[in-house]
Order: sequence, then structure tokens, then C-alpha cells
Amino acid sequence: MQRTGGEVHRRPASASTDGDDLGEQRTLLTVAVRNYEDDVDDNEADEFAAGIDEQLEVVAQWWGPIGRLHGFRQLPTPDLTCREDVEDLLRGQDVREMRGHALVVFITGHGIPGTSGTHFLKLPGTEQRRNLATAVRTSDIVMAALDCHVENVLVIVNACYAAKLDAELASLFREVRQGRKDRCQLDVLVTCDHNQTIEVRRFPTTLRSVFERLRTKSGITTEHLSVQEFRAEYDKALPESDRQRYQLRHLVVGNSSFDPSPCLPNPGYTHLRDLIGAAHRHASAADGYWLDRATGRTQEGDAGWYFRGRDALNRKVAAFLGPQRPRGVMLITGSTGSGKSAVLARAVVLSDPEFRSDPLYKEAADLTDADTLPPEGAVTAAVLAHRRNAETVASDILRELGVTPLVLRPEDDPVVCWTRQLHEFVKRAERAVTLVIDGLDESLERDRIVRDVLAPLAEFCRPSHVPGPRHPGDPSAVEPAVRLLIAIRSTRPPSTDPATRDSGDEHGLLQALRLTFPLAEVERTDGEDTRQYIEEYLYALINADGHQDAAREAARLVAPILSPWFIHARLAGEQLRAVPDPPELAAQEAWQATLRQGIRGLLVRDLELVELDEHGLPRDIALALLRASAFAQGAGVPWSDVWPQIAGVFLRRRLPAEEWDASIVALLAGRLSGYLAHDHEDNRLVYRPAHEALAELLTNTDDELLELGSTG
Repeated sequence: MQRTGGEVHRRPASASTDGDDLGEQRTLLTVAVRNYEDDVDDNEADEFAAGIDEQLEVVAQWWGPIGRLHGFRQLPTPDLTCREDVEDLLRGQDVREMRGHALVVFITGHGIPGTSGTHFLKLPGTEQRRNLATAVRTSDIVMAALDCHVENVLVIVNACYAAKLDAELASLFREVRQGRKDRCQLDVLVTCDHNQTIEVRRFPTTLRSVFERLRTKSGITTEHLSVQEFRAEYDKALPESDRQRYQLRHLVVGNSSFDPSPCLPNPGYTHLRDLIGAAHRHASAADGYWLDRATGRTQEGDAGWYFRGRDALNRKVAAFLGPQRPRGVMLITGSTGSGKSAVLARAVVLSDPEFRSDPLYKEAADLTDADTLPPEGAVTAAVLAHRRNAETVASDILRELGVTPLVLRPEDDPVVCWTRQLHEFVKRAERAVTLVIDGLDESLERDRIVRDVLAPLAEFCRPSHVPGPRHPGDPSAVEPAVRLLIAIRSTRPPSTDPATRDSGDEHGLLQALRLTFPLAEVERTDGEDTRQYIEEYLYALINADGHQDAAREAARLVAPILSPWFIHARLAGEQLRAVPDPPELAAQEAWQATLRQGIRGLLVRDLELVELDEHGLPRDIALALLRASAFAQGAGVPWSDVWPQIAGVFLRRRLPAEEWDASIVALLAGRLSGYLAHDHEDNRLVYRPAHEALAELLTNTDDELLELGSTG
């Protein structure tokens, strides 16, 4: 269900299009007039027909199947030579009585402005000054679609003088029954102004540019676009000098044009899903974030599983998530970069039945003992609190649970209302609700999240003597149950004395959580065995490219230097796997000195090498882009037009927009992509530093970071 609040959006947009279920059917109808040989010379007629064919091609691509998105049922496009042909098309396809979930009608050809203010679609058989008899009123086609029974309708008119339809449609739209206008999303867009003739290749050229923009820089993450998003992206794809003249005009505005429309599949949706990987069960938090952290992969799209070991801790987490312990709190803590997120993410993705059944990742479950695997379905919801406030965390939890946050009144406190809604969900749940929360120490309101979102759940976390699932229809059978699995940063305690075990907690957050949940279990990730796990991780990373003996030797040489920082190991491992002789690099004193500088040393080296890579990205541009991601507010920086604008502040020379876009492509495809993490904010894919320690380094503008060192 799309969370738009409207009844018409409750059916899944990826429903079958085979026609068996008319309620879910989605249809594309094209009304295209291409042959005007009698009016112009042969060359002009051929050019126009080729342009119409190009329009139909790009429309078929957009509304055809794209990856996981099912295509629309595309009705055949017959040759239209006279008025009767158009009427036969509407009648033969039963357009006026059509039912289904979505209908897109694309109308293209020459338009004629009538002296009465009526807009006509010109046909090869249209006679001069006999428009009523031999042309077609464009509004007849448009209104046939708007007044049918399909729940969501979008009409796009690409014809000369199309904006002249405005007054005509405004009058006729009053005839559409009010219940349909209130319930359904009905929109009409036109590409030509009231005094403008069609440029036959402009629309397909622009639409194809929008298609590619959505698959790359726009970063819109929803399965469907809103009409307003579609218009905005179309305008951005036009040359700036043409935007006022050739912008899309919205003649009939649906009742929810800012909500995703089932008529507008997002071409970037599948691309982004493939980009960020699996773990689609926990989508709204950060999608590929969980997979990145669980696997320890350094590049997007990498299907490897590199983290090894930590069986004792993973066994405790698996037992905590088991059916015999429906209540409780477990806090995973440790110093910066010691792998806390990896422990949580492993539990998230390996508890996902879809993930466990994916052949690409089945090896992950086979690599470890069965008692270290969490039960399938054990995690109910997983959210990332990094750079989020209490309101966002509360709403993210609800959405992950499949609950639409209540619409609020101006005087309502969102945190209070949505926490109360979460409370009610838990009380009605038929099984234990398990919430995983990562990055709590990096949130914008960590104290309020603990106090106002998590603390109200304490009564459901205390151990209960009543085991087992609740029986449907018998709410008294089992008390409501909640399990919380939370990762937070804390410094290593100076001693093992219980009286001083929290004295190293630099933020006091661990202490606050232990006071809120006195019975919470606390597990650390920065023990003495961390060096061994880092060595195993490095070995797996380097060995992925088939250097088994070399990988073992290189990992042995550098693991003591890198421990206990997995983030350092991740970046160093990427450098090692990129060279033909990993042990030779690992043994170099200069490179080991680089490792001892931590993230800074690794970044300086990669900035030097990035210019030598396939894409040849200048290091000052690369650094400007990385710094922009660190300085961006919220969860990260969107590509769109924002990332280049922020990066431009840090670059001491001007770049055209095309060069910025090419540089971002090179950054995301090259060695420096491992320094970035993906996230979602306001339905956009955003980019930020892969770790908070890296963000702190990049925001220190006094550190030039462009010094030349030895590449080893």
C-alpha cells in the first residue's frame, strides 16, 4: 500500500497487467497521427512521421516493464487517417467504460485552434474549414478517459496549440461526477502553449533526458512519481532558455498531484533498488545500509559477504531474538568503528526470509553455525537514527511496522501522538515486536528518543513468565511483548570492575539507556579478540579476487595496526585488493605509516590515486564532493542540482553542470565510492560519509587533505 492517505492508492502499483484482475489493470493508450503527406512535401512528412515514431518509442519505454516494475498493458496504435478511425479506436478499446487502476493516454499530432475556442486534432483526411466534420475535438478523447471508470488517469497532449484546451476542459470537467473527482486522481498535461506549434522531436528528446535523469541524478526513491515531480524533472531537463516556453502545463489538476501517481512509474526506482542491494524488508530506514554493514562490502552491487567470526556475540544476539525470549533489551556498544552496526545489520538481513532465500546471499547463512543465525522473521522493524530527530524516528518505526502515522492537528506533538500509536500497535500485536535501532548516538535528539519514544516501551520489555505467541481473538492470552536491539557508541571502560564499567561512556547515553532499561544486556564489540576478526575480514576482502595465500599474509601483516577499527580495515582492504601484490604493499613501511594515520592517511592516499584511475577524477573535485556530503544537513546530500552547488563552495575553480555530473558519476563508480553511504530523505537518495569519524575529518576545512604522499 502506498502511504498517501487516499483510497485509490491502496492497491499495489506493481500488480499484474495481464487483464485477469481488471481492478489492478494498468493501461497505456496512444492516439498518434503521423501521416500528413498531402499537406507538406515528402521530406517534411517523413521527418514528422519519424518524430512521431520516436515519441511512441520513448513513451513505450517509460510505461513498459523496467526491472521489477511491471509494464502497462499497451494497446496497439493503429493508423489514424479520418475522424471515424479515432472514434473506432475509442469504441473498440471501450475507453469510456474502461476499468482498472491506472490509465495513461498520450495524444500527439498536429492541433488546430478553432475560431470558437475549440481545439481539434488534425487528421490526414481533415478538410480545411470543416473541422467539426472531419477533425476530432481533442477534448472528446481527453474526456473519454477522464470520465471512464479507471481509478487514476493521466492524459498527456503533445499537439500544436494544446494549451487552448484549458477553458474547454475546465467547462467539460464540471460534468464529471463529483464522487469520481473526490476519489480519483485525474490529470491532464500539455506540452504546447496556446500559440505554439509542435516541434516533433523536442518532446521525445526531453522525455528521454528525464528518463536518464531519474535513473541517475534525481535520486527519487519512490516507486511512482507525483505529477508535480514529473513536471519539475521535465522542466529541469529543458535548456534554461527554453523552460518558460516549453514547460509542461497542468490543465486538469488531480486532487492529490503531490502524491505518487500510479500513472507515473519512476524509471529510477528499479535502478536504485539494484544499486542499494537487498534487505528490502527494511526499506524506509536506508535500504542498502543494512546490507552494506552486514556484509562489510566496499562497493555498491558487491554480492560478497566478508565479515567473519564473532560467533560468541552473534550467538547471544540470535538467542536474544529467539522464540523463548519475547521480551528484553540488548545494547551493543563499543568504541568508534569497532563493528557495532555490523552486528545489528547481520541480525536484520539474516532474519529476513526473502534475503535468506536469495541465491546470491545464501552463502552467508552457510558460512556460520546455525545457532548464530537469528530466526526468520525475528526482526519486525529496523530503523537508522543517524541525523534524525525524535519525530522522524517515531514515524520511521511506524512505517517499518506497516502503520501509517496519524495525520496531526497543528497543536499536536508528533512524537507524543506517534509514540502513543506505536504503544497501541504493540498492545494489539499477535507476536513479539522486535525493533532494531542503529546510530542512536548520532541522532539529532538522542535524549528525547530515549525518553519519549523508547522509555514508554519499557513496560513491554520486562521479562514475562508467559511464553509463546498470542492467539488471534484472545488478547489476554499473552502480554504484549517488545524486544529492543540497539547499537550505541561508548569508549572502552578503563577496568572490568562493575562499579566503573560505564565511566568511559563519553556521551552518557549508555548510562541513560541502562537507567531506562535496568535489566538490559550490554555486549561490547571492542574486546581483545577484535584483532582476530579484523584479520579474518581483511582476508575475506582480499581473497575475493582469488589471492588466497597472498590475502592471508597481507591480512596478518596489517590487522594489528588496524585493530579495533573496522572502518579503517574496510578502506585499507579496498586498497589491498586493488593491487596485484597485496603482501608487498602490506609490508611497505610507508604504507603502514599511512595506516597509523587512520582514516586521514587512507583518504589522502586514495585522493592521490583517484586521478590515476580509469575515470581520471581530479582530486580537488573529488574532495569537494566528499566535503559537500559531510556538510549537508539531514541524512545526506541529494545529487540533483544540490550536490554540485554545495561542492562548488569548496572548489577553487568553476565547473559547468555537465562536468559536475560526470565527476559525480566517476566518484560513485571509482575507488572513493567506499567513503560514501547511501540513505533516504524526503523520498530522495542521499549520500553522506560512510562513518561519523570520516565526516568529522571532512568537515575540518583547516586540514587541506590534498598533500601528496607515496602511493606505495
